[in-house]
Amino acid sequence: MSLFKRSNTTAAGFDWAGFVWLFVFFWYFSGITQLLIQLTGTSGFSGFRQAFVMSAFWLAPMLLFPRQTRVMAAVIGVVLWACSMASLGYFFIYQQEFSQSVIFIMFESNVAEAGEYMTQYFAWWMVPAFLAHTAFSWFLWTRLRPVYLPRGKAIVAAVAIVMAVVGYPLIKQTARTGSFAEGFDKFETRIEPAVPWQMAVAYHRYLETLAGMQDMLNSASKIPPLHNLKDAMANTPATLVLVIGESTNRQRMSLYGYPRATTPELDKLKDQLDVFDNVITPRPYTIEALQQVLTFADEENPDLYLSTPSLVSMMKQAGYKTFWITNQQTMTKRNTMLTTFSEQADEQVYLNNNRNQNAAQYDGDVIEPFNKALADGAPRKLIVVHLLGTHMSYQYRYPSTFDRFQDPEGVPAGIRDDQLPTYNSYDNAVLYNDFVVSSLIKDYARTDPNGFLLYLSDHGEDVFDSVGHNTLGRNENKPTAPMYTIPFMAWASPKWRATHDWNLVGDLSRPYSSSHLIHTWADLAGLSFDELDRSKSLVSDSFKARPLMIGNPYERQQRALIDFSLMKPKTPPTVVQQ
Repeated sequence: MSLFKRSNTTAAGFDWAGFVWLFVFFWYFSGITQLLIQLTGTSGFSGFRQAFVMSAFWLAPMLLFPRQTRVMAAVIGVVLWACSMASLGYFFIYQQEFSQSVIFIMFESNVAEAGEYMTQYFAWWMVPAFLAHTAFSWFLWTRLRPVYLPRGKAIVAAVAIVMAVVGYPLIKQTARTGSFAEGFDKFETRIEPAVPWQMAVAYHRYLETLAGMQDMLNSASKIPPLHNLKDAMANTPATLVLVIGESTNRQRMSLYGYPRATTPELDKLKDQLDVFDNVITPRPYTIEALQQVLTFADEENPDLYLSTPSLVSMMKQAGYKTFWITNQQTMTKRNTMLTTFSEQADEQVYLNNNRNQNAAQYDGDVIEPFNKALADGAPRKLIVVHLLGTHMSYQYRYPSTFDRFQDPEGVPAGIRDDQLPTYNSYDNAVLYNDFVVSSLIKDYARTDPNGFLLYLSDHGEDVFDSVGHNTLGRNENKPTAPMYTIPFMAWASPKWRATHDWNLVGDLSRPYSSSHLIHTWADLAGLSFDELDRSKSLVSDSFKARPLMIGNPYERQQRALIDFSLMKPKTPPTVVQQ
């Protein structure tokens, strides 16, 4: 009998066609969403690849119990279909991949809010799309048939599949990380793109992250309030806005002298802005930086964020209703601290529920909820807007209409051809960031507020900017100036200027670390309390210039902190490619 001749009752031949139909059936439930993600450029290829591999897992029981193939496939298929409907529906609505952040949003929302979302985002075309998805699933199921192997070979094949798909990756990750817990975490990331593991992993990580966040919130709730807090603006209506950017190096902004016009909208507003040109971040990573930026912690006292109020808590104590609007990923182990900060606010808006950071997510999404917060009836408001900014991968940070820089014009002569696409995409991301930040300023100004808006980035980014043009990204152990040089600017309303001494011209070039932002913010807002150190306020007459220290404060015994003045940025290049 021919090797490839199919037999329903014997193992005389192997039914490759039937085997392929089985694989396609199980792959389809994960593959359709991953295929759409690929076609729309929403994320990278890894999710598609991982979903493809994980789909092979379901072939093992089919080989072990061929007589029950259609029944088992139907039962498993119903589960996969239900999970794929949720995943596909979420993609239809948000153009994002399902993740643990979605679980967080679901449990944070009530029934009424969920109904509002459905009413706002549901479109008629989704019904035929879901029906087509279901019909094609049924069609694939009708093509399934048993695939027979001799019992011994079936067991070997099933074990080989499970080991290849599950065993080997888990063992490999455990060996690589040195612990089963870390290895399992890496393995979860590997299987997450495939249904139903997508839901299972998302829920498991949600529970883990929620527990960590709850511990942080419980600890924060026990922190005593600021002592003897007084507000010079008490009982006066005011709206204050803090915009936190991401990975934006001011040396790549035309507002700061960069030769390319990467900030045309902010350039137009320059006369209305107070642009500080000597501010750095203490650390080149979001969490580590904001632990200092949003609290009383700094490089000398890095743990103060655990025992002193945050900026949000400070403003709540002063009687402000607080809002937190974020386009950062919501619930990941890495971002637990960010979510903890946001949960201290009275109201939160979470916009980025992508599983992968390398996914198309545009900061323009913050504008609508920002305007909604501006319209809130509370007389005294603090609105924090946390952008995704110019975080890599840069091509995912802006829509195609902002893909303006595509050639070598205006690029430093040392940039190689293979570096040019990345260099240009970062400038395009800065260009889109300019649009978003300027839009926030304009929308804020349009409300005729009594208050000010302050914008800074959490840290910078080296995109082939430093000497040699070979550094991309951030590395605290190999620091370069672009990783730390951040934009820092403020816009004050006419009403606020009329009642405050807002003459900051003499302060714009003061050397300053954003680790002391809370002192500057309190000073600008008219707050005073025992913990306030005006010598750390950038706008105070009592300001005291200090060495701008950078580095990991928890490793000072092994690696001393560095004085940033030793690596000050060079002036913008004058010789550029044409």
